[in-house]
Amino acid sequence: MKKGILVASGLVIAALGTYLIAGNIQKEGAENHETTDIKQLVHDISAGKATPQSASINSSQLIVTGDDTQTMNYDLPDNEFFVSIAPYVEQTHPCATHSLTGCQGEIKNGAFNVTVHDSEGNVIMENAAIKSQSNGFIDLWLPRDKTYRISVNHEGKTAETEFSTYEKNDTCITTMQLG
Repeated sequence: MKKGILVASGLVIAALGTYLIAGNIQKEGAENHETTDIKQLVHDISAGKATPQSASINSSQLIVTGDDTQTMNYDLPDNEFFVSIAPYVEQTHPCATHSLTGCQGEIKNGAFNVTVHDSEGNVIMENAAIKSQSNGFIDLWLPRDKTYRISVNHEGKTAETEFSTYEKNDTCITTMQLG
């Protein structure tokens, strides 16, 4: 009987030790986010597949605050710039730094044709069929340090604007009124 209790106690201690070690590895893995696929994480948050307390994205970092109020900063790729665009017909909001968890555009899950040219006239994207997300935004990753002209068409209405992808430029464009 004592031998059975000792064996059972040993198994419980071994299981507890394994649990604590695994938990510590997961915690260390969460802190080491250099291997995180930033584009996928941004997409998952924008699409509502990941639901942190808050998430915003500036020209150089994705800042995510979890339910435990711990903030994680993720560096964006050196050669790509994130911009989120919410074309609208009647209502918009002022924005410079896109909040993946707070910004709401007017045209949710809308079908758009999007054309993007750089300042030299090179076609980056031509008449691409893109659906806005449930937050009403179209997310794009473009090469950094350039100026672009974008045209969006939705249900026969078009809007155009120019924007840049230099350090400190805005990541949220909410000024494209379709007409």
